[in-house]
Amino acid sequence: MDDKHPFVSEAHEGRPAFEWAVAIVVVVAAVVAFLGYTMAATVIIAVAAIVTGVIRLALRDRSPWKVRSVGFDAFIGIALGVGLIVTYVSILMLV
Repeated sequence: MDDKHPFVSEAHEGRPAFEWAVAIVVVVAAVVAFLGYTMAATVIIAVAAIVTGVIRLALRDRSPWKVRSVGFDAFIGIALGVGLIVTYVSILMLV
């Protein structure tokens, strides 16, 4: 078998404890949004996305959060966080 074959097993991906922590943050944000605090929920999700992107960028291969390459994961996380905040603020400016 070729040693350069890409891994597709979850054993070589992120750490489940970190992924569950991110899932809990998303659930908390959903509850906060359900209670009517959409700005707080948006900020919670945005900060979580930025933090996971920065963690991936800083820790590189030792990161507990892995989806694709370091550059892709960091860009998507940080861009999602910034994009959520910018979108929410732009919607507030329309109202």
